[in-house]
Amino acid sequence: MAVIHRTTMEPGKLQLLAAWLPTRPWYTGAGAPELARAGGFRLDDPEGEVGMEFMVVTDTSGDRPVAYHVPVTYRGAPLDGAGDALVGTSEHGVLGRRWVYDGAQDPVLVAQLLALLRGRAVPQAQSLSDTPDPSVAVGEAPAGLAAVAASATTRDGKHGTDIVLGATADEEAPVTLRVRRVLLPEGSGDGDTDADVLGHVTAGWSLPEGEEIRGRFAVLARGPR
Repeated sequence: MAVIHRTTMEPGKLQLLAAWLPTRPWYTGAGAPELARAGGFRLDDPEGEVGMEFMVVTDTSGDRPVAYHVPVTYRGAPLDGAGDALVGTSEHGVLGRRWVYDGAQDPVLVAQLLALLRGRAVPQAQSLSDTPDPSVAVGEAPAGLAAVAASATTRDGKHGTDIVLGATADEEAPVTLRVRRVLLPEGSGDGDTDADVLGHVTAGWSLPEGEEIRGRFAVLARGPR
C-alpha cells in the first residue's frame, strides 16, 4: 500500500515534466508547455519499493488545451539500463532523492498495468493513501492471456507509446499495450477496432474550465500498431 506524503518535491513534478515533454515524439506543442495537473490514479507495487502514478497534465500554451497522460515511477535508486527513460531527479521532503522515470519503460509499472487489466490489481486514488479509486474502469483482458512485461519492447512514436509484449500461449500474433499520451474523450474515435481490443483502462480528468471528462488511458490490443 503506497503512502501519500504531504510534503514537497524539489524540483516539482510539473517542473520536471515541463522540461521532459518537449523531448517526446508525441508532444504536440511548439514550445515550452504551461502545465497544470488534471487528474490520474496510482497503482501499488507489491514489493512496496516503486511509486507508480498515472498522471494527467493539461498544457495550455497553445491555441487549445491538450491533455497528456504521463505514467511515471518514483524510485529510491537509479534503474539499471534505463537512462533513456529518466524524466529527472527530485528531492522528496520525506524520502530524499527520487529518480523519476517514464513509467511506460519501467518493468514494474508495465507489470502492474497488465495485472490491472487482468483484474489482479486495484487502482488507487491519486492523492490519498490506501483508498481505491472506483472511477477507474477496466475492460479486463481474457483470463488466459499470458503476456508478460519481462519480454516487452517499448516504441515511442507520434501516436503514443506502444509496449510490444510478444506472442502468448493463446494469441498467435504479438499483443501490444498501447499507452495513450494525448487523451481523447470517449466516443471521439481512437483508431482501435473492437476486434483488436483485448482490454482497456478508462479514467477521468478535468478540463481547464472544470468540466470532468473520460477517455482511455491504455489499451491492450492484438498485433503491433
